[in-house]
Amino acid sequence: MKYGPLGRSGLIVSRICLGGNSWGAKGRRGWGKFDEVEAPAYFKRALDVGITFFDTADVYNSGRSEEIIGATLMKMARRDDIVISTKAGARFSPGHNDQGTGRKHLMAALDDQLKRLQTDYIDVYQVHRLDPHTPIEETMYTLDQIVKSGKVRYIGSSTMPAYKFAQMIMIADWKGYARPIAMQNLYNLIQREEEREMNQLCQEQGVGLIPYSPLARGFLAGNRSKEGGGATERAKNDTIVAAGTYRDCDWEVVDRLKKIALGKNCTPAQAALAWMLSKPYMAAPIIGATDLDQLSSAAKATEFTVTADEAKTLEEPYQFRVSPAV
Repeated sequence: MKYGPLGRSGLIVSRICLGGNSWGAKGRRGWGKFDEVEAPAYFKRALDVGITFFDTADVYNSGRSEEIIGATLMKMARRDDIVISTKAGARFSPGHNDQGTGRKHLMAALDDQLKRLQTDYIDVYQVHRLDPHTPIEETMYTLDQIVKSGKVRYIGSSTMPAYKFAQMIMIADWKGYARPIAMQNLYNLIQREEEREMNQLCQEQGVGLIPYSPLARGFLAGNRSKEGGGATERAKNDTIVAAGTYRDCDWEVVDRLKKIALGKNCTPAQAALAWMLSKPYMAAPIIGATDLDQLSSAAKATEFTVTADEAKTLEEPYQFRVSPAV
């Protein structure tokens, strides 16, 4: 495992982050395996292979993801040895103020998240989605206050228009507030819309990318069939996969990925992660795992390199999308 700073900050993270969208999803999704009984084995394997960066959100399985971290991971590692990121801002309940990025909701959500996570502080606190009703000035002031309170060390954001994120950075610099150091957006070999603006903005502003779905819901593992489905539980149960959203150019990317992986004696998934890690704005792709060996494989991906010529080969078939579909 390799390590590096998250954006232009002093926070060091493993270059692979383990995501928590499946934690607490058992019985809700065919590939959601994590509960308090099974989670320790996954967290132990992650720690054993050097993964020290873990991401979740309050809305992941209605808080169960955070609860499982608190009940298991927090008892398996020294708090200072791991980095926990979580998010708030998406609707958590039907209550009018139990959503959004206003001061009332963010401060209440944070206190609840600290209880679920069983920790005194969160390393990276991210705005899950900006809401259209709250002035960005209010959101940034609130985030700055919770950093000053000691309950949060750093802040970041998730998917949003690049101009909105630029406004967040501008207000932080103008007012002297805590500055975002992370952007969690959708980015992978077959979903590269963020190269238009967001990724360039992050590189220029010293913000580290921690993208979700780096393997395009498992598609870039190279084990899917054009007829639908595949060998894994997620391939069999993911309704988006079953809907046949992949294009001819996406399948061409996978074919090229397989050839490059063969030459490196690695898996297509490892090659796809290595491609991401070659980008100057990349901090740590966020992976999911439904098998223990996937964690070992992802950690080993940090040892492979993708050359400029190989990156060009992989990127050449891409056709920009009108809107995100994967």
